[in-house]
Amino acid sequence: MNDEFLILNIREYLKQGQDGEDLLRQSFSAFSCRKNIDVEKFLQEQSVDFTKKNQSVTYIVLSPEEGRIVGYFTLTIKPISVNGEKFSNTVKRKLSRVSEQDMDNGNYQLSAYLIAQLGKNFHDGLNEKITGQQLLGLAVEKIKEQQYMAGGMVVFLETQNEEKLLYFYERQNGFKRFDTREVKHSAEEPRCLIQLLKVL
Repeated sequence: MNDEFLILNIREYLKQGQDGEDLLRQSFSAFSCRKNIDVEKFLQEQSVDFTKKNQSVTYIVLSPEEGRIVGYFTLTIKPISVNGEKFSNTVKRKLSRVSEQDMDNGNYQLSAYLIAQLGKNFHDGLNEKITGQQLLGLAVEKIKEQQYMAGGMVVFLETQNEEKLLYFYERQNGFKRFDTREVKHSAEEPRCLIQLLKVL
């Protein structure tokens, strides 16, 4: 339980029908994340549909005093393949408990919790009300609730190949690189995302 922020699953609004959905979309229109326009666009254009289709679930983080969105995160479960050579024997043992090992290449095949989106709201200085550390901590806390009910022990995320972001995830939060993934949006140049995981 967190006393500093109110964390709401957007399903709570969606179960109110069209009125709840309209309220969400109106609230999301004031969300701004110019540092990562994909984070902004996802919340405004895709989060509701992804949640309705059970592809992922978005949680909004509200400041309790104002009730305004200070950030959000989106969670889902995805299959991943992890090259065990990059990890200690302790991590490999933990991975082996929740995965199948491909005997051809030694990779561990498993389902893991994905923090698919993580973003602060830069509208009207709301980003000052929550740190990245707090927002990531709330996402991990929510995953631990799911872990308690359904098991699993691996969480992963993807980030841009930027030193500041990698420092935040690796040095400050204990995530470890395990792979890369190339993404290409229609007219854009392909980008390489760094995939990082953490055993909970």
